[in-house]
Amino acid sequence: MSPHVRRRPGRARRRFVRALPLTPAVVLILLFLAGPIAYCVYIAFTDLQLTGQAHASFVGFDNFRRAFRDSEFLNAVWLTLVFTVLSSLVGQNTLGLALAALMKRAGRTVRTLTGGVVVTAWVLPEVVAGFLLYAFFRREGTLDAILEWLGLPRQNWLFTLPILAVSFANVWRGTAFSMLVYSAALDEIPAEITEAAEVDGAGGWRRMWHITLPMIRRSIATNLMLNTLQTLSVFGLIWVMTRGGPGNKSQTLPLFMYEQAFQNSMIGYGTAVALLLLLVGSLFSVVYLRLLRTEV
Repeated sequence: MSPHVRRRPGRARRRFVRALPLTPAVVLILLFLAGPIAYCVYIAFTDLQLTGQAHASFVGFDNFRRAFRDSEFLNAVWLTLVFTVLSSLVGQNTLGLALAALMKRAGRTVRTLTGGVVVTAWVLPEVVAGFLLYAFFRREGTLDAILEWLGLPRQNWLFTLPILAVSFANVWRGTAFSMLVYSAALDEIPAEITEAAEVDGAGGWRRMWHITLPMIRRSIATNLMLNTLQTLSVFGLIWVMTRGGPGNKSQTLPLFMYEQAFQNSMIGYGTAVALLLLLVGSLFSVVYLRLLRTEV
């Protein structure tokens, strides 16, 4: 028997011993994450209902086919994409980067005040933030009072532009995370590189486009991925402000899923919608992970 064959049992034992500390974590993940996900996948292929049903039947892909023929589902998909692009990809990301860049050049007092205000909006519970923004946007609310003081016409923002109102609310609440990520990334840029660009005559916008953004691109991709996944699952903020209305003008996929599963009692259909939402988040994650790959 060759010496290589004799060493294999020892290597296997060492690998087994090294894996033992991970066993509790793996068991917990399988029990509390993989198990519920697997059960949800099963439910999505049944006609399970909350009331009036003794046993659930396997219906195959009927729930998914029903979703893609449902105009309300397609409307929810469109509004979810609009909400995600406006409040996450554009709003939180751009505003967070702008605040981080401004705070890097501002004095300590300005940094403290700005950071305190922005972070306070972030740490507020989602329901509290929703009520605050509802009071801001509702008819005869704070925004209308400001418009009247400026001599501009009022309007019911939560009725005429509900998806824009909830998008702005999500930007107001979630920008702090992007600001903190970009503040840390900007602090990692060597000062001598920026100083050399200034000596060469590069203006602020050219330094931002040709130096800052390329050097923090991994932070940008990471921030976009985390913000996008969080925004796709926003429920409480929109529910408190509009409940998906008026009609379904601000009904994103989480609200549509809740309506189908718990208000219409169609658990199987609602779970199928939840899996489709999970698929959308997975597609975004794949795109961002490709952007995070190290260039050879």
